Amino acid sequence: MREVAIIGAGMTRFAKHLDRSMKDLAREAIEGALNGSGVEKSALEAVAVGNAMAGLITGQECIRGQVVLREMGIGGIPVINTENACASAATAFHLAWLYVASGMYDVVMAVGMEKLFHEDKKRSFEAIGSAIDVELMQQTLEKMKTAVKEKGEDGGAGKSRSMFMDFYAEFARDHMRKYGTTKEQFAKIAAKNHTHGSLNPHAQFQTPRTMEDVLASPMIAEPLTRMMCSPIGDGAAAVILTSAENAKKFTTKPVYVKASVLGSGKDRNPGDPGVTERIAKKAYEVAGLGPEDLHVAEVHDASSPAELIIYEELGLCQHGEGGRLIDEGVTALGGRTPVNPSGGLLAKGHPVGATGVAQIAEIFWQLRGEAGKRQVEGAKVGLTENGGGMVRGEAAALAVHILTV
Repeated sequence: MREVAIIGAGMTRFAKHLDRSMKDLAREAIEGALNGSGVEKSALEAVAVGNAMAGLITGQECIRGQVVLREMGIGGIPVINTENACASAATAFHLAWLYVASGMYDVVMAVGMEKLFHEDKKRSFEAIGSAIDVELMQQTLEKMKTAVKEKGEDGGAGKSRSMFMDFYAEFARDHMRKYGTTKEQFAKIAAKNHTHGSLNPHAQFQTPRTMEDVLASPMIAEPLTRMMCSPIGDGAAAVILTSAENAKKFTTKPVYVKASVLGSGKDRNPGDPGVTERIAKKAYEVAGLGPEDLHVAEVHDASSPAELIIYEELGLCQHGEGGRLIDEGVTALGGRTPVNPSGGLLAKGHPVGATGVAQIAEIFWQLRGEAGKRQVEGAKVGLTENGGGMVRGEAAALAVHILTV
């Protein structure tokens, strides 16, 4: 297998873009990546395009990548559409990496794109809620209704909010019971990420927040307040990959892909490692690195508790110690291992099918020293972790990538 390098990245601001089409958003991201890399459209040999929800939101199915790329004059080459819930773009990147690493193609682009905002907000939440086993959906909703009655909550799962927030709320309560983790620690993660997002011109939310702000925001599902939950959003991101040898023709600052590992959840016994821990372990082995070598990470903080638990699953600390990590400022800018300097899903936003490539773009800029006010000083090794969907209590798809300079 050949060593693969990233030589360019582009991204829109993640936001509510009701007046912009997915073609328009993708064009901005793709042109940014092409211009930043010095690669001409005609040099692309294949494109992998991640999208999760277009079929349910806009009705565009089957050929989403081809529709968007032809609008830009890109055609005649293999275009692969990947749909893997929130890991759709990370899956596209994995395929693009594999094409180059295998030697099949020399210059490949990975794109992630999504439009989630719709005039009917229920439609957006129902689309997101489809990323579970639909045969078990009714059973799941009945369990949620029972829990809602017991807690006196509003019962808006899947209608006024994503049902995934109810799953994350249960994970949070379980962590609190087992380890004594507090609501304040979850709030500190959200405050950290919103403060990071205030430094990122691509972020959906650019207002710094305090722990008190987070705790004072409306309750969604105990213990999650609104600011502890990722918003829906629209946006796109793109990166250009080539072989390490070929990268020298385009840039003096390539970013190398040391590991690209994609996996899925599985049935397991109590106490066995979950999907994030398994995939991260494999990625570390492939890269010949460990969690102690990381300088920066972008992780799937669909909720504050998710980020805290991911600290533990990635080996940044022992199980049960995620609260200590946030209390000590380890994962904030200026800390030992900053996590989500972009603002993460909580502040940067979460256009589902764009998130995985957006994470990679952020690490690309960080490792090249091009992240502006949110730059992690001396960053040389970065990681992304991106999960998608849920089956039987854990991510249906999950990707971990390790990048270096």
